[in-house]
Amino acid sequence: MKQVFHYFAPCPRGLETVLAQELAELDAQGIVPTDGGVIFQGDWALMYRANLHSRIASRILWRLVERSYRSEDDIYKAARSIEWPSLFPVSCTIKVMVTGIGSKLRSLDFIALKVKDAVCDGFRTACGERPSVDTAKPDIRIHVFLTDRQQTIYVDTSGEALFKRGYRRETGDAPLRENLAAGILKLAGWQVDEPLLDPMCGSGTFLVEAAMMAKRMAPGRWRSFAFERFMQFDAALWNEIKQRSLAEELPSASCAIYGSDDTPAVLAAARANLEAAGVSNAVVLEEADALEREAPQASGVLICNPPYGVRLEEQTWLDALYPMLGHALKQRFAGWRAYYFTADLRLAKLIRLSASKRTVLFNGALECRLFEYRMVAGSNRKPG
Repeated sequence: MKQVFHYFAPCPRGLETVLAQELAELDAQGIVPTDGGVIFQGDWALMYRANLHSRIASRILWRLVERSYRSEDDIYKAARSIEWPSLFPVSCTIKVMVTGIGSKLRSLDFIALKVKDAVCDGFRTACGERPSVDTAKPDIRIHVFLTDRQQTIYVDTSGEALFKRGYRRETGDAPLRENLAAGILKLAGWQVDEPLLDPMCGSGTFLVEAAMMAKRMAPGRWRSFAFERFMQFDAALWNEIKQRSLAEELPSASCAIYGSDDTPAVLAAARANLEAAGVSNAVVLEEADALEREAPQASGVLICNPPYGVRLEEQTWLDALYPMLGHALKQRFAGWRAYYFTADLRLAKLIRLSASKRTVLFNGALECRLFEYRMVAGSNRKPG
């Protein structure tokens, strides 16, 4: 299908620019970053590639209708105008999700019901049957986005969110979503020929994502997608895209990736995820205290997601930890770029180093910062 379609790729807020760069590398056209995602255009093959290769997008949504509205009936009419039976079989289960910013309509749940009715009415008219609703694991997800006067109806080409790569076997207390970790690596400017260290690796999300980049492994290589259920699905084209991707993979990484943690059980979880992802040969894991370990090479990128200090006793512990982290960087990591991702904004003051960059990011609804520290010879330490 060479026709040009309109798509929207949502992503964690703060990663729109790096997602736009990623989509450009996949040959997307009409790229427009917006709050919480990127609008773009392309053919059917681009949609396949974006689902398979995007490390940062949460989903790839195909725009079906965009028009103005005043009432719930206007939204029903817009949804009813779509030829749903030409998009997917009646045997597929569906779920309708509605989000709105500035909409004057009273109930988003009622709008979801109206859109569901429009879909079912379309099927009944065409084939005398209607699809079933499954709110837990639907085959097809329909997304409706409302502003104060504009409605946009999408069908989700991804199915499960794209950060669900399929490799995660073990989780820590608060694991980062995979696409957020990949986006942070991109924001840090890490290149696949640079040494990388995560000294508080947890379940290993940064390590797995970095190793997959280094080995040119597509993040969607293990999973299936909703577009495989579409009536327009081109199995031959999809197989060609997948085989090309597999042929580009490297047997080993050209860089050195290191991870450590001071808890054996945590390291075991990281090791299980690395093995499940097929990248254990690209990462050196060791048991070590983040405050005591040495830099594994003369220069590189250190990336870390320390605890956020949600509970009071954690905050007291972090009050003592942050200055020691700053001291360890000064003593052992001259020549490195260090990045700390946290929702605990006290880190900036307590680490007693001057951040060269502060990037606002969101972990879900939680406002966070990515602090950059360039550890050069000489003093980077704040007085006091």
